[in-house]
Amino acid sequence: MYYIGIDVGTGSVRACLSNYSGKIIKYSSHPLTTWSEYGTYFMQSTENIWNSVVLCIKDVVDGVSVDKIKGIGFDATCSLAVVDANHDPVTVCPFGNKERNVILWMDHRAVGEAEHINSMKHEVLDYVGGKMSPEMEMPKLLWLKKNVQQSWEKIGKIFDLPDFLTWKATGDDSRSFFSRSLCSLVCKWGFLCRNKGDCNWSASFLKEIGLSELLDNDCYKIGSRVLAPGHPVGMGLTESVSNEVGLIPGTPVATSIIDAHAGVLGMIGCNRAQENMFEKRLGIVCGTSSCHMCLSTGPKFIKGVWGPYFGAIIDDYWLNEAGQSATGKLIDHIIESHPAYETLNEKIPKRYCQVLSIIFVLNLLNFRYNNNRIGK
Repeated sequence: MYYIGIDVGTGSVRACLSNYSGKIIKYSSHPLTTWSEYGTYFMQSTENIWNSVVLCIKDVVDGVSVDKIKGIGFDATCSLAVVDANHDPVTVCPFGNKERNVILWMDHRAVGEAEHINSMKHEVLDYVGGKMSPEMEMPKLLWLKKNVQQSWEKIGKIFDLPDFLTWKATGDDSRSFFSRSLCSLVCKWGFLCRNKGDCNWSASFLKEIGLSELLDNDCYKIGSRVLAPGHPVGMGLTESVSNEVGLIPGTPVATSIIDAHAGVLGMIGCNRAQENMFEKRLGIVCGTSSCHMCLSTGPKFIKGVWGPYFGAIIDDYWLNEAGQSATGKLIDHIIESHPAYETLNEKIPKRYCQVLSIIFVLNLLNFRYNNNRIGK
């Protein structure tokens, strides 16, 4: 049996094919395009991202018996993706170009909107360490409403990028199956989750911050059916996507997870005999940013530390998160600004790297598969 893990990072899409024990059989990577404006705007394209995903999947399944592929998992950056009612891209740019329909996670255009939201002192903020970051989705949506009204009026659906990928793969557009990942919603959207039986969009919060229209039609634009990471999405791969990537229709697709949070799944490999093992370990996930994450059996409210997030990574466990937004990016800047960079870059061959997030996605698929969550 094989599994496919897709990791959509800031600069590239990576995919790998793994066997049941987690051994990587094949690996592929394709770069992504990012547009930057004004030093604070960072934008991508869902079409560019999806095309790279398709290329990566086709690479890793080439020559493989596809009937042995038992599941696909996606992780991605917590970026904001918007489409219209016809599922076409909607620009997030005040100067047009509909291709640019993703506000990248590290985009800081919504600083003022984040300050406005934080001034409300709503209960939702207790679950993000007291303050929302401009990197989170509600400040970005408020900015979009205020600054690109034409786009705002066209929006049919709004996604966190990991959820866009599972939706694209499954055609999961019916009212009964249209779903979002609990990971993305509790960590980046202000979705209020106090415990397993008490998770919902806060109507009072959305009204207070000026986004009450997101409640319309049972929160259709932002999703009202929420699943934990790893649970099966809809009916699996659609026939059209299966034909596009060379897989069997109905191949199970797992509910997505944020890329850095997928890395924390590595703690599953620790000795599970200890009931409180997760509370004794710190997961540090490094890439463009670095994230320090701890899991606990109960909520821990810490000012200035994101969370507590219920069920964001593992069922029934709470997550707290801290870190730095620009660690890898700063290292890139130092390296790329060195006068010898261009010369050395031409001499060093490209290598396959940054596969850890993919491995952890595969661990998630294996974990859910063993618990009969994805299927046989």
